[in-house]
Parts: sequence; C-alpha cells; structure tokens
Amino acid sequence: MPDLLIELFSEEIPARMQARAREDLKRLVTDGLVEAGLTYASAGAFSTPRRLTLTIEGLSAGSPTTREERKGPRTDAPEKALEGFLRSTGLTRDQLEARDDKKGQVWFATIEKPGRPADQIVAEVLDGTIRNFPWPKSMRWGAGAMRWVRPLHSIICLLSDDSGATVVPLTIEGITAGDSTRGHRFMAPDAFSVTGFDDYAAKLRRARVMLDPAEREAAIRQQAENLAFARGWDIVPDDALMTEVAGLVEWPVPLMGVIEDRFLDLPPEVLQTSMKEHQKFFSAKNPKTGRIEGFVTVANIETPDDGATILAGNQRVLAARLSDAAFFYENDLREAKSGMDTWAQGLNSVTFHNKLGSQADRIARIAALSRDIAPLVGADPDQAELAAKLAKLDLRSAMVGEFPELQGTMGRYYALAAGHPEAVADAARDHYSPLGPSDAVPTAPVSVAVALADKIDTLTGFWAIDEKPTGSKDPFALRRAALGTIRLTSGNNLRLSLEKIFLFATGSLFSLSRAEQYLQRGGDQRIRDFLNGLCADNLHSGASTGSIDEGPAAKSAALLESANRNDQNLSDYVTMVRAIVSKASADLLAFLHDRLKVHLRDQGIRHDIIDAVLAQPGNDDLVLVVNRATALNDMMATENGRNLTQGLKRASNILTQAEEKDGVEYSFGADVKFAETDEERALFAALDTAEPAIRQATASEDFPAAMTAIAALRAPIDAFFEAVQVNSDNQIVRRNRLNLLSRIREAGRQIADFTRIEG
Repeated sequence: MPDLLIELFSEEIPARMQARAREDLKRLVTDGLVEAGLTYASAGAFSTPRRLTLTIEGLSAGSPTTREERKGPRTDAPEKALEGFLRSTGLTRDQLEARDDKKGQVWFATIEKPGRPADQIVAEVLDGTIRNFPWPKSMRWGAGAMRWVRPLHSIICLLSDDSGATVVPLTIEGITAGDSTRGHRFMAPDAFSVTGFDDYAAKLRRARVMLDPAEREAAIRQQAENLAFARGWDIVPDDALMTEVAGLVEWPVPLMGVIEDRFLDLPPEVLQTSMKEHQKFFSAKNPKTGRIEGFVTVANIETPDDGATILAGNQRVLAARLSDAAFFYENDLREAKSGMDTWAQGLNSVTFHNKLGSQADRIARIAALSRDIAPLVGADPDQAELAAKLAKLDLRSAMVGEFPELQGTMGRYYALAAGHPEAVADAARDHYSPLGPSDAVPTAPVSVAVALADKIDTLTGFWAIDEKPTGSKDPFALRRAALGTIRLTSGNNLRLSLEKIFLFATGSLFSLSRAEQYLQRGGDQRIRDFLNGLCADNLHSGASTGSIDEGPAAKSAALLESANRNDQNLSDYVTMVRAIVSKASADLLAFLHDRLKVHLRDQGIRHDIIDAVLAQPGNDDLVLVVNRATALNDMMATENGRNLTQGLKRASNILTQAEEKDGVEYSFGADVKFAETDEERALFAALDTAEPAIRQATASEDFPAAMTAIAALRAPIDAFFEAVQVNSDNQIVRRNRLNLLSRIREAGRQIADFTRIEG
C-alpha cells in the first residue's frame, strides 16, 4: 500500500492561519479520499511559514468496483418519469430490468462503477481541495483565477511504495505537481528532490527547516529558558505568543537582549505588552527585583556574528517603542495625580450604546449599583462606589488608547498614583474579571462588588432595550457577562437574591433616567423621589408583577410627556415601570439559569437534575442552586437514588391522575388507622421519621443529609407499590392512600422537582 506526500509551497502564510490550515488540509483530503473509496492507515499535517504538508500512510492502491441496484418508476409510469430516472442513473432503457413488485412491474437499474487507481483519485481530490480551500482571507495573483492565501509556487504530490516514488499527474493554473521543494529562504534556497515523507523531512532539516510546529515551539522554549537561566532570569510564560512566533520562523534562533535602565520603571505589564504586540518579544523577569529586565527575540537565520547585528537593530526599535510608552505613561500619571477630571468629562462624549447613553451614564449606574451591592458582599459602600467611578477612567488614557488590552490594569496604577486605597485600585483592575472560563475570579470584597455591578448593568441594560443574544450571535458578550456573574457568586459563595438585584438595576435604568429627562423639562420632583424609593425597595423586597406589550422606552416617554397633567398619569407611569422591571428581571434570570446549566454540565451535573433544582423556590440564589444540584447529582449516581426517583415519580403520576379525575386535591388527612397492610404502616412510619429530618436538613442547607434522609424512603416506597393497590374499591381507603402519596410527593418537593428527572 503506497504512502502519499503532499506539499503546498507558497509565500509566507500568516502565523494565525497555520493551525487551522493544517487541519483543513488534512480533513478535506482524507474525507475526499474516503468518499472516493480509498482507505488509509494514518495521516499527519504540518506547516511552516512557507508550506503546508500532509503525509498519509497505508493508502489503498485503488478504489474497489461497486455495484448498486436502484429502484425506478413503474413500467407504466409516464415517459417523463422514466426519462428522469435514466438521467439520474446514466443508463439507457435497454439496460433497465423490469421486475414484479407489490404494485405491479417496476424498472430496476444496476449501476456498476469500476474501481479507479489511487493517483487519479488523489489528483481529483487535491485539485478540488486547492481550488476550494477555506482560507479566512485569500488573494489572486498574475493572470490566473485561482485564489490562495499567498502566491502558490509549487506542489509536491508523491505516491511512494517499495518499488519507488511516482509523481501524481496534476496541473493547477499552470503549476504542475512534482517531487521537488526548497529549504530555508536564505540559508538553503536551492531546490531538491524527495522520494517520500521520511526523505522529505530529513532533507528539509539539512536545509534549515523544522517541519513540525510543535518541535519549533519546544526548541524556542528550551533555548529561551537556557538564555534566561544564564542571566538568572525567568521567561514570562505566554503560550499564544509562543505559537505565533513558531509560525513566523522555519529555523528558530532565539537571542537574548537587555532593556535599558531608563525604561525599567515602567509597569511590567506595559513592557510586556509593548514588546509582545509590536515586536513579538518574550519578556524576561528578574526574580530578585520582580521587574522585567530583558527580552528574547527569535530570529529566522543563523548569522556569522551570532545574531549581534539582528539584536542591535531590535534594541534600537525597542528603545523607540518604549520611549513612546514612557511618554504616554508620564502624561497619564500627571492626569491621574490631578484627579482624572479631564478623563471623567471625556467619557461624557463616548457612547456606550445609543439607547443606553454614554460611558459616563453607565459609570453612574455601576457606581450606584456597586454601593448597594457592597453590604451584601462584605465591602465598604464608599470604597465600592469610588472604585466604580474610577474603574473605567483609564479608557481615556493615552496608554490604554495605544494598548486597549491594558484597560483595568492601567486603571490600578492611575488610582494608586491619585492616592486612592489599594482595595479601590485593585477593583479598578479586577472589575472586568472573570473574562473567560479559565480567568481568575476576584475575591476581594470591593473588587467583587464592582465586578458584579459591571456585569449586571451590562445584562440589565441590554435586556431593557431588548438586545438579547440570538442563536450563535452575541455581539455584546452577554453570555460572557452572565457566566462572569455565575462564577463571581458561586466562586465567592455569595448568598445573593439576584432577582432583587436585577429588579433594582433594571428599575434604576428605566425609572431614573426617564425621570431625569422629565425633570429637565420642568416636571414634578415627586416622580424622582418616588422612583428612587421604588428602586431601593426593589432591591430589598421585590416589585409587583405585570406585563407589557409596547417597547418600554416609547411607553415610558409617552407617559412622562403628560405626567404633570394629573396624578393619574404618575400612577400609570409607576404601574408601567413596575411591570417592565418585573418582566425584564424574570426574563434575565431565566437567561442566567440557561448559562448556569451549561456551567454545571461542564462540571458533570446532568441537565435534568439542574432543571429539577431550578424548579424550587430560591432559584435566584446560585450558591443554593449549586449546592442542591451537587448533592442531588451525587445521590442520583447511586442505585438507591435512581430507584427512589422512580418511586417518587410514580407516586406523583398516580396522584396527579387521581386529582384530575376527581377534581380535588389530595394533600391532607392521611391516617395510619386506615392502613390495611404492613407495607402501608411501614411507609407511614418511614415518612414520620424522614419528613422532619428532611425539613431540618433543608432548613440548615445540609443537602447531603437531606438526600440521606429521603433515600431512606426507597425501600418502604418500593414495598408499598408492590403490595398495595392505591385505587381501592373502598373510597375511604383510596382517599387515605392518595393522601399518603401526597406526603411522599411533598417530601420530594422539599428537595427538588423529581418529575423533571429523566429515566
């Protein structure tokens, strides 16, 4: 069985596209070969800046001959139906066979496809792969019509076995496949021929090309660490940069440089970001001083002076870049020490969203929400409010304008420079976190308060204007904000009523901003006073429920226009606001529950168990939900738990059917004196023991103990259903047994809605 070698040699492929391109080449070619009837043993894809390579071992020598029978129309069908069938099979009428069928005679076609040699199939598949390759961006060059990420120079397409190597006949837009390639652009530019993958990889290495990107990464990492170790430094880990740099070089040559003393006082994040973004340097930290004092650059060539000239040129460019950074930083520090008032005023002209106002408007909302959340998370309200007002001011700084990824990080430095407490400065840095599933969760109380307020304001704001995620589209990262809220509450074990916080935040957004507009037009001060009280009341006691049909902004504005005409309009406005706030908050909580399901599923908790827990009261306390779900999930992993669930569901089903049939609710009055069997009496006794134990355990939130208590009902319930007929002819006994089932159902309801558990 032959092996296949494919190389697509071009100008430099962008590093960010190489990993996906390797996988696409492997997938498209192997899928195409298999669909054409070939098999293979293994496949591997590689890339360098100038080539994509695919090797396939154990490819079958050809596709087998296939024979397919296809049923057609009846023999007396209209002529057009027969003509369509003939076109689809490629046969003529005399090649069809009439056979008896249930409804009469039917035409059958026997289609035989002869096998083809591997080289024909490979040529066909590779041609289609190259012409339809899914590059994120591609280009045409010269007079040809073919597109590739960069101009394509040559193609290797080689089948090799024990008898030798054969070039697959293939020509695409004037490029004819062959058996030759080139090595390093400068150190080994001459062409050379290969006979197979092993020969290809060995000759490339001699021509100063490391084919495997993983090997290049390992070489860069090892050599960089050796260079740093010689100076007593450590390389700052950066996997993304490592992958990118490995995609920029074919023969990596790491070189160590030193940062000039005049730049060492810059924040390490500034040094690291500037070197990474502008020059793709790795940062080297001195563990004794904690400062970044050096860098590693990776050249793509060996030089007679061991890279001294390359390094000198890089140092000159680095000095210019860091001079700019130092200039930005010094100017920003002066602004920070003067109070950052210019930045705060500048945010009035920065639109957050055309329906949600400016960044300054948003900061005011977050500050108010942070102050109210602070006592709930153990933070100082004054510090939380101050941190929220400072957290986003660095968006107007020159440094964040140059490096947006430093937002928050620079806010901490500027807050400290302005003389604010460290807890406030840390909150300015941490309030964006967590940004993703692997990002650390803030734990300092002030940071938690501001981070929660930031995410909740984002969620409630976009819910208020009906800009919710749809399908895979989430342009405002609302799913990320929801997951951040979940991780902040569960990670810090925060016992919060999120529904009340949503009511407060949504009420503030709808009520206060509209009331301010009304007051600016000379409206009644009572509106603002009342709505301030309404919003504060929402946080602590909830709001009335209601429903709305029109858009909230339009309805609110219309009522405000006439609010000063009479008090009824004020009353209507308040009623409308309560309805809007309640509906939006409930809808947002449902969205958060959906994200919680995904979060807990990743931790191995089944979706139906999560649904069973979310059906319980208090489902806006995410810590309570997680604790319940974890304990129930553990119980369901046992045989007792699974069998108990079946008994609880059976009891609930029988009871529901009886209540629907009789038109009454069986929920009181079960008496052991009407029990006729030992199994009934045993169940009464078991419930008498389990019910108080479950109530006590759930009241103290000891859910493992609650699960243990309810699991003890498994045997008595099983025995009851095996020995007792619930729907007895004796109506007194029947009612008593149905009321006994009600006790079983209520015992389960204290923990979860077991009817939602599958299986």
